Amino acid sequence: MSTLQIKNMPDSLRRRLRRYTQKQRCTLSDFASEAIERELARREFHERLARRPKTDLGVSPAALLAEERQQ
Repeated sequence: MSTLQIKNMPDSLRRRLRRYTQKQRCTLSDFASEAIERELARREFHERLARRPKTDLGVSPAALLAEERQQ
């Protein structure tokens, strides 16, 4: 297991993180690991989504949504 060090973190952010982790009864390390994992997964999803071929619906999505809402 590796160690991650964050330098130059604003004191206000550190205090907010400490309060949050205390309320959640988790460690700052656990919170940071989970947050980093979530962010990486989110970015990987967006990368996969960007590689998908475009779909032409023939009508704008806004028009389809407006039609659906009228029904």
